[in-house]
Amino acid sequence: MNEIAIINGPNINMLGVRDQTVYGQKSLSDINNELKVIAEKNEISMNFFQSNHEGEIIDYTQNNYEKWDGLIINPAGLTHSSVVLRDVLEILNIPIIEVHISNIYKRESFRQKSLISGIVNGQISGLGDFGYKAALYYLIKVFKKER
Repeated sequence: MNEIAIINGPNINMLGVRDQTVYGQKSLSDINNELKVIAEKNEISMNFFQSNHEGEIIDYTQNNYEKWDGLIINPAGLTHSSVVLRDVLEILNIPIIEVHISNIYKRESFRQKSLISGIVNGQISGLGDFGYKAALYYLIKVFKKER
């Protein structure tokens, strides 16, 4: 059974509370539950993690990456500022999809630069919570080709 990690960065735990015109009405728990249903139907194990602390995300990744066959990450604000997040992701030898709920390229100029986009397999930006599902469907397709 393949295992996918879903890592969410700072403030993603506030989905449903934050500006709903930008981030939608669903909570992170709602999104995770929807992903679990898709994963179970496709015999995928899901591993969910969210932190508001950069170091916790780095430690979690370093301590668990060998268990994962794929990674979906929404680095949130760390997208634009974290060289150390880029460095830890660069170690991974698995498909990585970067997800953003909002279209970061239509937002403030400081949000339009992703420090990790150059090392991930793909980026999904601006599809709302569906971006997570699109990333999961992509990884499922990758895993089926490997069999």
